[in-house]
This record gives sequence, structure tokens and C-alpha cells, in this order.
Amino acid sequence: MIKKFLFFRLYFFIIILFSYSFAMAYEESSFKIVHQTDKYEIRHYQDRLAVQSTYTNQNSSFRNLFNYISGANKDSQKIKMTTPVTQYDNNSELVMQFYLPSKYTLKTAPIPSDPRVKLINIEEGYYAVIRYSGNARDKNFDKHAQILRTSLIEDKVQILSPSIKAIYNGPFTLPIMRRNEAMFKVEWKKL
Repeated sequence: MIKKFLFFRLYFFIIILFSYSFAMAYEESSFKIVHQTDKYEIRHYQDRLAVQSTYTNQNSSFRNLFNYISGANKDSQKIKMTTPVTQYDNNSELVMQFYLPSKYTLKTAPIPSDPRVKLINIEEGYYAVIRYSGNARDKNFDKHAQILRTSLIEDKVQILSPSIKAIYNGPFTLPIMRRNEAMFKVEWKKL
């Protein structure tokens, strides 16, 4: 009887967890896939608007950006969360970015009230991307970024940026259901 009860509780918990993970549908930056291999794809992104913060402590940077979209801006305007959240190392300075919904422009987006949060335009460009599941820890990301880097070098695709970690799911999504990506901005010429 206890086993049935524990099984039912576990089953119920997993159903709730899956429902929560799939119910979170966020706007994602649109892109066009211009090339695909068995390991990676090349995407073309148009200009994108983002807020970014540099950090030494990942949690404080996330909190600063989350506060901005929660209304800690000059207009006290709440902004819908989008995906992905990106992170990269820029000359030993760690950068985290939240992309803004497509309805915003540099002129219409609320101005951050926190000086650590910057509103930026990411210019259009080509990005090589490898997708993976599991946790978004550095070890897993570094492994996939290296696979991507090696493939790009073999294919003679010029890398223009540091590796970028893109995280699409919240922390309550089961690792097997998570979507993560490692990406590089690249110089794209048809192979």
C-alpha cells in the first residue's frame, strides 16, 4: 500500500513538472537556417534588442536583468520574458543578456533604471549553433562549444566571437527536456 502511495505521489509530481515545463512558451528571436550539417547549423539573425549586464556573480546579474523586465525601469513597465538567456566571456568580463520581445525598438524600450543594466542592439549576423540537452553547467557547455569549434575549423568557417551559451529553459525543467545551445558568431560564405 505504501509503495502504491509513493508511486502515485511520484507520478503526480512528474506530471505537474512536465506540464509546467511545456506550458512556458516564450517568444524566441526569429532566425533563418542557411546551412545544416549533422553536428551544427548556421543561422542568420536580424538585428535584436537586448538588455545586458556584466558580472562576477551569475545570480546577481540574472537578478538585475530580471528586475528590469519585472518593472525596475524608467517606465515601471513589465516586459515578457523571452528566450534564450545568453552568457559569454568578453575579455575576462562575464556578460549575461535577456532579449526583448520583438515589439520593442531602441526608441520604445523602457530605459533601465539600474546603471548595471544596458540596453543594446545586437546587429544582424550569422551564428553557428550546436544544440544539446542536459544541464547548462560550464562543463557541459564547454564540451559542446569545443565540438562546435572543431567542426567549424574543419569546415574552414571563420569564428568571429567568443563562445556563447544560450539557455532556453527554467531551472525546474528536467535536464533531459532542456534545450541549450553553444554558438559562435561566424563569417558565413556558402561552403
